[in-house]
Amino acid sequence: MMRKRRKPGGRLACPCSSPVPLPPPPESRRPAWTGMGRAAPSCAAAGAEQRLRRLHPPPATLFLLFNVGLLLRTGDCQLQTPCRIQKCTTDFVSLTSHLNSALDGFDLEFCKALRAYSACTYRNSKVCRGNLVYHSAVLGISDLMSQRNCSKDGPTSSTNPEVTHDPCNYSGRRGARELRGGEQTPPTYLFCGLFGDPHLRTFKDHFQTCKVEGAWPLIDNNYLSVQVTNVPLVPGSSATATNKITIIFKSYQDCTEQKVYQAVTDDLPAAFVDGTTSGGDSDTKSLRIVERVSGRYVEMHARYIGTTVFVRQVGRYLTLAIRMPEELAMAYEESQDLQLCVNGCPSSERIDDSGHLPLPVMGQLLPHAASTQPRAVYTLESATTKCHEKMLVKDIYFYSCVFDLLTTGDANFTAAAHSALQDVEALHPRKERWHIFPNSGNGDMGKNSKLTISLGLVCLILVAFL
Repeated sequence: MMRKRRKPGGRLACPCSSPVPLPPPPESRRPAWTGMGRAAPSCAAAGAEQRLRRLHPPPATLFLLFNVGLLLRTGDCQLQTPCRIQKCTTDFVSLTSHLNSALDGFDLEFCKALRAYSACTYRNSKVCRGNLVYHSAVLGISDLMSQRNCSKDGPTSSTNPEVTHDPCNYSGRRGARELRGGEQTPPTYLFCGLFGDPHLRTFKDHFQTCKVEGAWPLIDNNYLSVQVTNVPLVPGSSATATNKITIIFKSYQDCTEQKVYQAVTDDLPAAFVDGTTSGGDSDTKSLRIVERVSGRYVEMHARYIGTTVFVRQVGRYLTLAIRMPEELAMAYEESQDLQLCVNGCPSSERIDDSGHLPLPVMGQLLPHAASTQPRAVYTLESATTKCHEKMLVKDIYFYSCVFDLLTTGDANFTAAAHSALQDVEALHPRKERWHIFPNSGNGDMGKNSKLTISLGLVCLILVAFL
């Protein structure tokens, strides 16, 4: 390529035309070269900037990879062979956008996607050798593979819909369907949880405290059924807690036959009722049970329906947390409408009333009921202090803990509320909704707000004993 002569008083001419450059980062005020393609020797500023970026890559690798997509919009040299780094990056994003780092198997799938990304950049190494975005991507891939301990050799994810179509992998199955339809949107996941007296968090993020004594369905759709059994906590009180959970994973194509899991107090097995620990093909294991803490905490991962279930025993009672794709959670018949996770508790079974509690009758006292087990006596102040030891944020989980302590005197309910919040953080897809606050709308309570909460808790206890 011949250099263009510099005219007296004129500017250096670059062979590549460039669109309006992106705004420079706040830490640098000098203009950045944004053109793509190999710079001519006469483009001194562009070459210096490119060498500087090669020697000093941005520290935040994920931020760098995100900006790769933005930089791809800059202009190309019309005469240069097309560099397909944009296709490599787009494929990597589509392979990883649905992954959740909190779920089992994330590292395996993420490493497969990284190796596919690396292979794609290698195939484009010649035509992209003068491309800043290409070199940024290579550095980012290397950094991420080191962070995730990914080996350079191993299986890779395929971006071919015909290859990635796996009927026993919900994410792959859905992705292949969307690619054929020309649309690519990440699936929407829903969360439901049950713990304590019991406290229910529905798929719609509504928080309720219910009686629901006996057997009740939490979920009953075309793919999954979950039923809980609740027993009274204290004689004379309508408050209950869960001592039995039954989960039925319904058969689906060739992915798995029907599997039933059942847990009761002091018997939290790491296997289905038939003694197996997985469903489907022995290699793919589209359904499997993972024991995290022996007799106390198990997880169930159903890849074929993109669903994860956590079951714990805290003290004498059980807790449950479920993450499930919305399109599957809402796939049920009209006769299956009694589902606590979908529609909440019936109004007749609610201890609270949309957060509004009736005032106690003047002079009414809490019944003094005998208990088979010794119970500590908590005041509002001591219960608040106890719950604050594990939960620093005064959200609805914190106040549920206080309510449970005042109702039962059982300190294990503090751990139950804390583990329920941990399950939310692991499974709920939207971080901004992890914490639900009382009607005041924030966690900073003034004196009047604290008084309101205090009266509310007393009222809630009175209603529980009615």
